[in-house]
Amino acid sequence: MSVCQSCGACCASFRVDFHPAELAGGAYAWGEGVPAELTVPVTPAIVRMRGTDGAAPRCVALAGEVGVAVNCTIYDGRPSPCREFDTEHAACARARQRCGLPPLSAPPASG
Repeated sequence: MSVCQSCGACCASFRVDFHPAELAGGAYAWGEGVPAELTVPVTPAIVRMRGTDGAAPRCVALAGEVGVAVNCTIYDGRPSPCREFDTEHAACARARQRCGLPPLSAPPASG
């Protein structure tokens, strides 16, 4: 199990906005794309994952318990902000802190 599959803090910390072309059937969708019913329109050029725009955000596509075992129910079709998120980014540490999880340790130096 990857660290992300036992974490999920990013999915319970940030707003996820993206272009409607990433929706299912869209020109820039990966896999099957994001199902439109899992999003809310923001502007003609932006949709948002349901559940990510609250004081206590949690993406509607996140299944499981944050910090224990989670998975994205639309992983193959997830939008670009989710694809671009990285455990080495400072936002990962902020999300983990927000969810009461310890920071990830740096990988050991090779050599």
